Amino acid sequence: MDKRKYRPRVIDKRIDKYLSAFGAVCVEGSKWCGKTWTSSFHSKSAIFLGDPAGNFQNRELARLAPAVALEGETPRLIDEWQEIPPLWDAVRHKVDQTAAKGQFILTGSATPNHKGILHSGAGRIARLRMRPMSLYESGDSSGQVSLEALCKGELTPVMTGEVDLRKLIALILRGGWPGSLELPADEAALLPAEYLDAIIDDDVYRIDGVKRDTQKMRLLLRSLARNESTAATNKTLKNDIKAVDDEDIDMETVAAYLDIFKRLFITDNQPPFSANIRSSVRVKQAEKRHFADPSLAAALLRATPAGLLSDLATLGFLFEALCERDLRIYAEAFGAQLYHYQDYRGREIDAVIELPDGRWRAFEIKLGASQIDEAAGKLRKLRDELAREERAVPPSALCVICGLSNAAYQREDGVYVAPLTALRD
Repeated sequence: MDKRKYRPRVIDKRIDKYLSAFGAVCVEGSKWCGKTWTSSFHSKSAIFLGDPAGNFQNRELARLAPAVALEGETPRLIDEWQEIPPLWDAVRHKVDQTAAKGQFILTGSATPNHKGILHSGAGRIARLRMRPMSLYESGDSSGQVSLEALCKGELTPVMTGEVDLRKLIALILRGGWPGSLELPADEAALLPAEYLDAIIDDDVYRIDGVKRDTQKMRLLLRSLARNESTAATNKTLKNDIKAVDDEDIDMETVAAYLDIFKRLFITDNQPPFSANIRSSVRVKQAEKRHFADPSLAAALLRATPAGLLSDLATLGFLFEALCERDLRIYAEAFGAQLYHYQDYRGREIDAVIELPDGRWRAFEIKLGASQIDEAAGKLRKLRDELAREERAVPPSALCVICGLSNAAYQREDGVYVAPLTALRD
């Protein structure tokens, strides 16, 4: 690759850090999210198992002589290692032999079953999840507001400029796929649908050689899209398919297909927040449903710019997904984690960022600036209620992420406001 043409990614610093601490790093994530390009940037030699040259001679070499496939200047990239699962153990063995750091970078767009893998690689091979591009990485966020600084209570008020609603819709429909950044909007919107077709028609079978009902998989994907950014249970998904598509599917099949989607990195659910909250109010243990990129949900819903302009409720859920995709990418850059909060009193918070020291920040996500007052009030109410509850730990900072705000600032009540299109890590 011509490294001068490389577009920096937020994960770059983490890859460098992990290469200095582990013998190998495995970069996992959705197809087409940029894993190979980024990993090539950090490597000095490579073997591409998907290269069709010589009747896939690289794949055959890796199958017949894994040790030979590992030979080369380090860090050595092994692209799509899951095509030959025994390579995992070969890498782990090589790392053990030399005890050197930063020897290999593996990439994978699917998590294979454990057949052919004898060792977990714990302590030798570190895993990093890579996602489609955030708005800052794609050049659609000015980066005037650092999420890390915001989580530390640091924000310099700044005018960030007007944001057009149609532009936000275009960003949702396009998604964060590196290959579509330069395409016209109508062409870029074609990629997510093609992505899903390729996954269902090919990768689902290749992951373990088991034939599945692709029609029911598509129905489940559509149900997930209708329930994007909600904490819908498996039973809700099953009932949704029956009600909307008049097709029955059993709970075991739903669970099995959801596991396949997870292993193929199609879904990227937001876990519930519970650490350090030990009040008498139980916290619901339900994940919030997300695709790896909001463009996938939009494609399944057959969303169009005109359609979303006339359906602001759906647009709101997709915008929330866009925000939470970016918040997760930015948060992981400084060792934080993204969650959501929901308890049995009906209290909900869109996003929670937990810092490495255990403190947490609460975020509400709103599309329009007219909703900021309501969101700030909701955040203050939760903070105050938790502060009064025995053993509960309230959030140490409150923030509203807004789509159409033209400024980043701290309100008189202490709540921060930041536009999504000004955020960075």
